[in-house]
Amino acid sequence: MSIDIKPHAYDPATQPELFEGVLARRVVAFLIDFIILAVPVLLAAMFIFAFGIVTLGLGFALYWLLSPATVIWALLYFGGTLGGPNSATIGMRVMDLEMRTWYGAPAYFVLGAVHAIAFWFTVSFFTPFVLLVAFFNQRRRLLHDILLGTVIINNASRALMLRGSMRGRTG
Repeated sequence: MSIDIKPHAYDPATQPELFEGVLARRVVAFLIDFIILAVPVLLAAMFIFAFGIVTLGLGFALYWLLSPATVIWALLYFGGTLGGPNSATIGMRVMDLEMRTWYGAPAYFVLGAVHAIAFWFTVSFFTPFVLLVAFFNQRRRLLHDILLGTVIINNASRALMLRGSMRGRTG
């Protein structure tokens, strides 16, 4: 039985354009995704409230569905977008980012969903310290990225643009 160990596909020393500015744009992408996730949940909460008033309080019982529905919505969103052809959530696409495995393969549905779960668990248990991990590694990976073997990089078009501007500065 042989084990095929693949090398890291992205080297920050030879490909710095893949990691240039990723952390700051990743924060903005998170905020965009958070808004995208929150709007339908807030609309559902307002609908349940209105339905509760119309049904003289009976509809308020639907609030117990809101928490599980929010978790399912988030898992479907992250799994579907990260597992899609762009390997990026909508916020990541706006910020020209994409997620890849450490050996260069695109993300897939289960990896996207588990990535979201790992993020929320690590942030819940380790609070802001989980975010400090990115400052101590060259690929700017967070704890959940390291645990799952993923890396967030600039997409090809942004990396090409950055590569051209870096050559202009050094050459």
